[in-house]
This record gives sequence, C-alpha cells and structure tokens, in this order.
Amino acid sequence: MQATSYTYDPETRSGQVLLDDGTPVPFDGAAFEAGGLRLLRPGQRVRIETEGEGEGRRITLITLQTF
Repeated sequence: MQATSYTYDPETRSGQVLLDDGTPVPFDGAAFEAGGLRLLRPGQRVRIETEGEGEGRRITLITLQTF
C-alpha cells in the first residue's frame, strides 16, 4: 500500500503517514527500523505494510516508494 509521509520524530523514529484518502495512520520505531530507513521527510511517498483493521490497524513496515 502507498501513503505520504506526514510527520516524523527522529528521536523516537515514529510518526504518521497519510493514506491516499487522507486517513492518518501512525507508525512506531519498530516499523521504521524494519524498513531500513535513516530519515523521513514530510511529503515523501512511502510504501507501507499493515496488519489489523479499522482502529486496530498498525504499520509493520515503512520504506520509500521507488518507481
């Protein structure tokens, strides 16, 4: 699934992405580290993997979207 980086805190390595419908979804440091990223800037397109549904949805992996 694709999304857009919305917020990122380099100290906790957590933040939020916006799905294409505008829904914000948070990610934690574990999801960030699983993707092997060093930095994330607002507005970057990312690829995410999630688990769960609705309010229980969580991001398990976040990487940069490459074309």
